[in-house]
Amino acid sequence: MANSPQARKRARQAEKRRQHNAAMRSMVRTYLKKVNAAIASGDQQSAQQAFSTAVSVLDKATRKGKFHVNKAARHKSRLNAKIKAMGQAAA
Repeated sequence: MANSPQARKRARQAEKRRQHNAAMRSMVRTYLKKVNAAIASGDQQSAQQAFSTAVSVLDKATRKGKFHVNKAARHKSRLNAKIKAMGQAAA
């Protein structure tokens, strides 16, 4: 365990950051699930709206270093492709 004052402070900071990072990751996952649920329901309008919100949250987390840039791009690309496929099936 941390014995020096600075080590105790670093431990406090690390725990606070860990909790904040976990909360951000969880929030991103929640928004991605909302998009997938909207896609599953078949409503393209709500899926597009949920996707827009999810992209914003995902980009913010990526800028802060919680996700790798390519991982965020992969999620966005796959979700966008699913939403576009919904439009093709309806037409």
